[in-house]
Amino acid sequence: MCIHINSDMEKLRDILEFHLMGFSEVPELQPILFSLLVSMYLGTVLGNMLITLAISSDYHLHTPMYFFLYNLALDDIGFSSTTVPKMIVNIQTQSRVISYVGCLTQMSLFLLFGSMDDMLLTVMAYDRFVAICHPLHYTVIMNPRLCVLLLSVCFFISLFNVLLHNLIVLQSSCFKDVEISNFLCHPSEVLNLSCFDILIKNIITYFIGSIFGFFPISGIFFSYYKIVSSVLKIPSASGRYKAFSTCGSHLSVVCLFYGTGTGVYLGSSVSHSPSKGMVATFMYAVVTPMLNPFIYSLRNRDINRALKMLHFR
Repeated sequence: MCIHINSDMEKLRDILEFHLMGFSEVPELQPILFSLLVSMYLGTVLGNMLITLAISSDYHLHTPMYFFLYNLALDDIGFSSTTVPKMIVNIQTQSRVISYVGCLTQMSLFLLFGSMDDMLLTVMAYDRFVAICHPLHYTVIMNPRLCVLLLSVCFFISLFNVLLHNLIVLQSSCFKDVEISNFLCHPSEVLNLSCFDILIKNIITYFIGSIFGFFPISGIFFSYYKIVSSVLKIPSASGRYKAFSTCGSHLSVVCLFYGTGTGVYLGSSVSHSPSKGMVATFMYAVVTPMLNPFIYSLRNRDINRALKMLHFR
């Protein structure tokens, strides 16, 4: 079955809609899911807001590393807000329907914030590489102008990803089905439903996956290869521990985000498992933004100090 798209956007809004998959249709589980999602969303927003307030209020944290962490926290709020409120509304209204325009909007915001997370984690790895491998030149290399430039590059690359996906979807004249096997309009799911040739879809998927998956991961691995090589040359054990501890939080977030995100995107073109795809998407789109503030603050004395100062003001 193919649902043809009319060129008239007003008709599209009235006629064409998609149906999202829920985590469970069991009525008894709906209040539990509702409470869980509300708690997680509030935790995500409050946790990341505390990180941004702590960094902005303490001038000791006005450094490149915390500049990127500040923007990562803001991005995580946007990333979570793209998906979780819609899930909460769906449970409350007992409806899984999303309009074509709404689906395209959600997919665009999901791609924008997700790609920004992707790029920011890569830039943060480069920042740690410069700090540990070239400490004497750190302030010269990571100057404010370069930091703003790197942030701008992250944004425009993310915007390019959004435009590329939208161009592909809008070029499709029909869809095979209206059932999306996920709790959001995930780009890979929308591509799978389009009537594009399978070979073309796989080429597009792997092309985008290499740009926003393989190359950033390669950059992170290269940065940490250099970091580990430099740290192992430090004679004192305390010095090695201190150097590694500054990277531990970042590595934890990288593994969680990339491990689930890249797997669900590239795996969708090989084998289609709705349940696994939903769990993986939930991990990097909902759980990771919630955990980031805790991961970055638990072992970070500077953030903890800033949070205490913020508390006693």
